[in-house]
Amino acid sequence: MTQWRSPFLDWDNVSGSSAPMVDALFWTDILTFAADTSHRIGAELTEKFGKLTAVRKADGSLVTEADQWSDREICQAIATAFPDHGILSEEKTHILPGNDWCWVIDPIDGTTNFTRGIPIWGISLGLLYKGTPVFGYVHFPWLRQSFHGYWYGDSGLTGPTGAFCNGEPLQTSDDEPSLNHIFNLCARSTAVAAQPNFPCKIRLMGVASYNVLIVASGAALGGVEATSKIWDIAAVWAIIQAAGGAIESLEPNPMFPLEIGKNYGDRPFPCLTASRAELIPVFKPWVQFIGDQVCEKYGL
Repeated sequence: MTQWRSPFLDWDNVSGSSAPMVDALFWTDILTFAADTSHRIGAELTEKFGKLTAVRKADGSLVTEADQWSDREICQAIATAFPDHGILSEEKTHILPGNDWCWVIDPIDGTTNFTRGIPIWGISLGLLYKGTPVFGYVHFPWLRQSFHGYWYGDSGLTGPTGAFCNGEPLQTSDDEPSLNHIFNLCARSTAVAAQPNFPCKIRLMGVASYNVLIVASGAALGGVEATSKIWDIAAVWAIIQAAGGAIESLEPNPMFPLEIGKNYGDRPFPCLTASRAELIPVFKPWVQFIGDQVCEKYGL
């Protein structure tokens, strides 16, 4: 079990700097914890894969006893390893706490795939610092793929950099769009495919995090998510940018930082992902109407 330590250096012994310098051992603890926890949970979930019946929640999404078990196990592990960290989780805690550090949990991203025996599903752990993701870890047990990355933005934090899959560096594609390249859709953005002359081939993976991560890996050039929730997007928000990609909100307000005390249970995050920032204005005219529809429906 990871032993908790303060992430910050002893400022009584550091002079001449005002930036929040993070102890390198802290990031080692974070990565070790995320890997160990998600792999432990994943091993148990693999035994239940394709064998459980889901029920429909109030928001229309599906949940199984495995989702609820996974959520409880991860929350308990965080409380033990990092007692001063907050938690946002799909099945339990939806209100952002006031902690500087907060984990965002999707205990099973891709519950429909999980229940139907489709092997694209995973466990997603994102870490916020003052409301903005700075680290993400997503483990896909059946695919034997584990993604992680660090992205500090303008937080002033220091630490490891880059994005990785199974320990190997990730880098987005620098290709130009063509009908030999992939663009991802979600179930609620399929209207994009009805537009003539769309510049890429369309694919649907059924898992929000995996849609973003195959852009991070260079397999796709972009994607759009209409109603992804914070637990779908927090971890991969850090990973895609660490891999050289870009992710942009399709609503008027920026996605981050999150607001302390706000309930994010029903709050969608319509967003566009691209393999590099230069492709955001290429794809955005094709998908902005999806964001506009979500904003109108949810009053964003």
